[in-house]
Amino acid sequence: MSHLIEFRNQQYRCTSEIILDLISGKWKILILSFLAEHTFRFNELQKRIPGATQKMLTMQLRDLENDGLIVRKVYPVVPPKVEYYLSDQGQRLAPMLQLLCEYGADYVDRFRLDQ
Repeated sequence: MSHLIEFRNQQYRCTSEIILDLISGKWKILILSFLAEHTFRFNELQKRIPGATQKMLTMQLRDLENDGLIVRKVYPVVPPKVEYYLSDQGQRLAPMLQLLCEYGADYVDRFRLDQ
């Protein structure tokens, strides 16, 4: 029997599985990549991810906030102003996302050469 890791009332086979759980979701990696470059308001993110519905984008942002990867800052102004940016944990993840992006670009280039 393999050793399981108990984390947040779930069992994982390894810590990589925990990280995959944190960043999996149709738009999470894209959201994190955008926020690695800049602080954005909801509507700005929605414009950059046109395939994401308002409901789905909201859910993904909440998940990332609950997991401590992004910060949602609400300003006490009228009309309401809300901004999203990477937390310290999210900042630590940003270089790894950049490596995945670079790997993806390299993979696509090599795949095209093989055709």
